[in-house]
Amino acid sequence: MKIKWGVIGCGGIADRRTLPGMMLAENAELVAVMDTNSELAQAAKEKYHAQYAFTTVEDLLALDEIQAVYIASPVAFHQAQTEAAAKAGKHILLEKPMTLSSAKSQEIADVCEKYNVKIGVGLMMRFHTYHQLMKKLIEEGKLGQIVSMRAQLTCWYPDIPGNWRQQKATAGGGSLMDMGIHCVDLLQYISGLKAVEVASMSGTQIFNYDVEDGGSLIMKMENGAIAYVDANFNIPDDAAVCKLEIYGTEGSIFAEGTIGQVEGGNVRVTICGDQGAYDAAQNRQPTNSYMMEAELGNMYTKEIEGFGKAISEGKVPPVTADDAINVQKIIEAAYASNDSKKFISI
Repeated sequence: MKIKWGVIGCGGIADRRTLPGMMLAENAELVAVMDTNSELAQAAKEKYHAQYAFTTVEDLLALDEIQAVYIASPVAFHQAQTEAAAKAGKHILLEKPMTLSSAKSQEIADVCEKYNVKIGVGLMMRFHTYHQLMKKLIEEGKLGQIVSMRAQLTCWYPDIPGNWRQQKATAGGGSLMDMGIHCVDLLQYISGLKAVEVASMSGTQIFNYDVEDGGSLIMKMENGAIAYVDANFNIPDDAAVCKLEIYGTEGSIFAEGTIGQVEGGNVRVTICGDQGAYDAAQNRQPTNSYMMEAELGNMYTKEIEGFGKAISEGKVPPVTADDAINVQKIIEAAYASNDSKKFISI
């Protein structure tokens, strides 16, 4: 069964990644696109062979044949557009963050429940094959008890006049809210552990916009493990490594380049087993490491297919509103920690 889609917001991530991914999805059919910029809407219609192009949300939602909408507009518009889609009976795949605050995100989740429509959120990095294999290793106990984790995502994002991501009123936050949120979600998803306490420092170091261009946070996880997240808008793309590290009592995972918009990178796994007694020599020459190998694909295609399958089979979406609200609360706790100079409980 093919789910018939409408897309709200045709520029940015929609045109760069999600719409090309949708074209490869076996259970998706693009019917209509919408953007307030008529040229963008018409260009997307032609590029992706949609039947209709609109400049208002109301016109798109009036199409009875549309079953689901993907919303990739600026965050400040998410709440009104999501609530309108829910009232029109459309299932919703919404880009992260859901809204400008976790409280407002809960409001739209409640609206979707009221109108009996499914809502999923675009934390697409969960669908990376390597990330799913990492999760499986940990679920099987191959790393023992997780004790330390780190994830980082950076880009070079200089001042752009009028850019909505660089204004708190329209974005809700800066590098932590835009990119750190992916890192927080991945660490919780892969490890199966939830954060219970957060400490953070962030600020605008290099650029002039009113959200942070760099920040780091530390999470204490429910089992006592410590997790670190770095998110920067002020590191050149060519200098970025985007590491993901997970350490347990019986092994480790070290990845580079898996956190990003393209499914790629490399992953080294080390399985040590039970360590036994203390070794004073501390000879760090692992002989039981290997490079993870798997067939990689398109995270956005898998995201669309997964949400479509949830609709057709009446199942819970792969990434739920509760998942997204939880990580948004953690980012908000990071901001509160930076401002108050205190640890914040989740």
